[in-house]
Amino acid sequence: MAKLAIEHKAEYTDLICFHCQQAVEKYLKAYLVHLNIVFRKTHSLSYLLDLINEMDKISDQMYSMVEVLESYAVEMRYPDDWYEPTEHETREAYSIAIKIRKYILEKIAL
Repeated sequence: MAKLAIEHKAEYTDLICFHCQQAVEKYLKAYLVHLNIVFRKTHSLSYLLDLINEMDKISDQMYSMVEVLESYAVEMRYPDDWYEPTEHETREAYSIAIKIRKYILEKIAL
């Protein structure tokens, strides 16, 4: 979804960043399932990384990347918290999502 939006409707930066955060959230949760780690319902990427880190060391760089995406979680979609990410922020979010996707897929050997 984020790829299509960034290629064809780049003006929807809030939507693109939201989908990047959501994709990473789903990949991290998939990896937790792969590791047989139970987790609570959450949108916190750092919480998910903390759980993974208990079994598989997570780099500071990975924590820094998810920190960027944290602000694009569900909470951003409410009027009081809404803002329009810049094109640079949007491309950064997309790049981070791609890197984390690659990392997780390599970890679960898909």
